[in-house]
Amino acid sequence: MPGDATVLNHEAATERFREVVLPHLADALALARWLTGNAADAEDVVQEACLKAHAGIAGYAGGNARAWLLAIVRNASYSWLARNRPRSVVAVGDLSDLDDVTAAYVAGLPDTDNPEASLIAKADTAALEAAIAALPHQFRETVVLRDVNGLSYREIATLLGVPLGTVMSRLARARGLLISQLGRAP
Repeated sequence: MPGDATVLNHEAATERFREVVLPHLADALALARWLTGNAADAEDVVQEACLKAHAGIAGYAGGNARAWLLAIVRNASYSWLARNRPRSVVAVGDLSDLDDVTAAYVAGLPDTDNPEASLIAKADTAALEAAIAALPHQFRETVVLRDVNGLSYREIATLLGVPLGTVMSRLARARGLLISQLGRAP
């Protein structure tokens, strides 16, 4: 029966979607938050990206599923922003995404159980979050993909459609700007 083949194909696509996409939804949401500027818009973007990923799952040829999904999320974010935001609006990331990045630093502080050390750690985290949010878009995007999402230089180059050297340059400049900004902080 022809209807049975369609049901099987849909079930196979749904299972592949679960295997390929679902493990990386948290990273997709984090990237969308950084690109759109808030959690509610990011959820809309990730939902749209998931629909696109499900529709295109048959074309997924293997490889890094996370990078594949983040590329879809990135494109969906820019499409969403073009439809829903005036060009004069500049989006900054949802700063809560840096908790994972700064956890290692905070864990390394001596006696983080005492209130003073905890306050210092929170102030350092806030300064880092603000510095990343203040980066120009190209640099912020690159540093978030590398240092928050943990993608390799090659994966970032593929995702952004730029040469590997450009990724390395943007990352170096972003980190330099962060160091400069954090060095000026009181």
